[in-house]
Amino acid sequence: MKWQQALKLCGLVLGLMWHTNVSAQPQQSAYDVVVATTDSVMQVLKSADQKEQSDPDQYYADLKQVMDQVVDYRGFARGVMGPFAGRSYYQSLSEEGQQRLRQQLQEFTAVMRDNLVETYAKGLIAFANATIEVVEPEQVSEGRAMIEQRISRDNDQPYRVLYQMGQSREGQWQLRNVIIEDVNLGEIYRSQFESAAKRAAKAAGCGDGDSACLESVIDTVISTWGAEE
Repeated sequence: MKWQQALKLCGLVLGLMWHTNVSAQPQQSAYDVVVATTDSVMQVLKSADQKEQSDPDQYYADLKQVMDQVVDYRGFARGVMGPFAGRSYYQSLSEEGQQRLRQQLQEFTAVMRDNLVETYAKGLIAFANATIEVVEPEQVSEGRAMIEQRISRDNDQPYRVLYQMGQSREGQWQLRNVIIEDVNLGEIYRSQFESAAKRAAKAAGCGDGDSACLESVIDTVISTWGAEE
């Protein structure tokens, strides 16, 4: 399965988690939270196609409003940037460079927000008629859980989805990462960023320790993010 298809499916996956976070109680297990919201989310998906066709801008805006309540875009963006937003690189910069890196992280967070919302909105439509089975985990570590779902559409073989979940300080379960079949979405995005940065650095002729050049490289990756599929 191509990773682009995995991203579409992830729209359905995160759709489940958005409603989960809104209605979940802290004492619920990660498994209970996912099971309890499946039926209501499928009802939402039944009308999603009509909404997208009649008023796509409003559909995306409504979806973005829901996602903004539960998705840690900044943390996700920092993870995607990897070493380019890591502590080691940050501490190697001057005070001015550190300030600029914080600005770049803010800029990339906004880019990722728009990119993810659009991708997931399309994913919700593509899997509006899916059938979902949630598999109860045999064991759950304190503060962490791996919940498996099997998502079927038409006569296709079920997709195996793994939620990597963690608990907030308030005890609510939150989605940390998604693995669809053998596609780790967090790693895919991070690999994309790293590859784009290497190409930009080579084109710019950046030398070792050239922080000004690397700053320009990061700007280039952010400004062109999502342009290549």
